Amino acid sequence: MHQHSALPLWLKLAFTAWILFWAPAYAVMLGPQNYFWLCNVASFLILVGLWWEHRLLLSMQWLSVALVGAFWTLDVGVAWLTGVHPIGGTEYMLDPEHPRLARVLSLYHVVLPLVAGFAVLKLGYERRALWWQTGLTWLLLPLSYLFTDPERNINWVHGPFGAHQDMLGSLTYLVLLLLVWPFVLYLPLHAVMRWTQRRKRSG
Repeated sequence: MHQHSALPLWLKLAFTAWILFWAPAYAVMLGPQNYFWLCNVASFLILVGLWWEHRLLLSMQWLSVALVGAFWTLDVGVAWLTGVHPIGGTEYMLDPEHPRLARVLSLYHVVLPLVAGFAVLKLGYERRALWWQTGLTWLLLPLSYLFTDPERNINWVHGPFGAHQDMLGSLTYLVLLLLVWPFVLYLPLHAVMRWTQRRKRSG
């Protein structure tokens, strides 16, 4: 914790209030398995990171939610406008069978990158975040495969973009996913953050 708080108290209190409403609401509507989603884990870790002003935790979750949130927002936005999902995986947002409140609460995919990004802007980016977030992902994906309902395809451990796949063996696909997640989603953003840090130091 920093001696002088770098993050505003209102942000910490607002995010805490959000978690206190969102977490039990999701548990009731979607069940505890839903917490295996990396974005849902990120919500709890961002909460801890905000109060502790923990650079590593917040940098990890910035990697976790920034590109995922951007792709999610793009997919939902285009689908709302055209009825077509250019990426996929967000079809539930237009599914009337999915609880309306759950769909509204899923808009946190837009908010999490803003909160984590603001915190990293204030505290600075921790370069170890890539390795720690990769390790967390490599823990959560196998756990999702072992302990969640395959029909829910949590963290896409049974197929990409929310759809099941049968082109590869299930374990082969899982190993491939373990590689794709950090290389496609984390590494590019990490490289941008490190380049920005070097530019600041040289400037």
